[in-house]
Amino acid sequence: MVVFALVFLAPIAYSIYLSFFRDKLVGGNSFVGLENYQRAMADPQFWQALGRVGLFLAVQVPIMLGIALLVALAIDSGRLYGRSFFRISIFLPYAVPAVVATLMWGFMYGTRFGLVGNINDAFGITLPNPLSPDLVLASIGNIVTWEFIGYNMLIFYSALRVIPHSLYEAAEIDGAGQLRVITSVKLPAIRGAMVIATIFSIIGSFQLFNEPSILQNLAPNAISTYFTPNLYTFSLSFAAQQHNYAATVAILMGLVTMVIAYAVQLRGMRKDV
Repeated sequence: MVVFALVFLAPIAYSIYLSFFRDKLVGGNSFVGLENYQRAMADPQFWQALGRVGLFLAVQVPIMLGIALLVALAIDSGRLYGRSFFRISIFLPYAVPAVVATLMWGFMYGTRFGLVGNINDAFGITLPNPLSPDLVLASIGNIVTWEFIGYNMLIFYSALRVIPHSLYEAAEIDGAGQLRVITSVKLPAIRGAMVIATIFSIIGSFQLFNEPSILQNLAPNAISTYFTPNLYTFSLSFAAQQHNYAATVAILMGLVTMVIAYAVQLRGMRKDV
């Protein structure tokens, strides 16, 4: 309990404390009540960042979890030759540090020095720049998907492996085909794992920071200091020295993440779903 209080509760309490104050040129650190929260509610940069990660969540998370589920089902089916090799190969990108993975993909995205540029030179074509303002969010989504498919696949596969074989035997007696077994036996049995993976992915989407932060040097015109809420908080705190307002944005993002994750949990664990 002491460790929990020191490493979890105390930082949150201090952030909430900071959010009620503001550094002023005259008077120093002064209590301002809810002014920082009112400022955040009217801050277009905060809303743009929140909308961007909301779009990222709505598109990238279903694609990533869908692919991970298909891979887990394929490996669990027992009909995939060399399934141990595929299981390890697909999980391997998760073992690559996010910084290394982003640098690797950033190099491949390069139109002058990377893979995209090499393809353009080799075939005399002009591929769209993955780091352009219109495509950079999709490019980041590709990196995150590549990193975390294996992680989510392992969650689904582990849940599939503990399904009682008696359910499969009962389905076989009833004449159920493979598709029917998947929809009526496997998917309902791993609902809890799917909810957990979805919640983790939602939290990860709202915490998006490493990938845009590293790619910012490669695409400064496409990735702004408020590209994501976490990047905005970092810029406010360490570049603009607005620690109080940065704490406010962080608290708001924590509340948004908590509400959405809790709503997904309630929806996912309903018995009639």
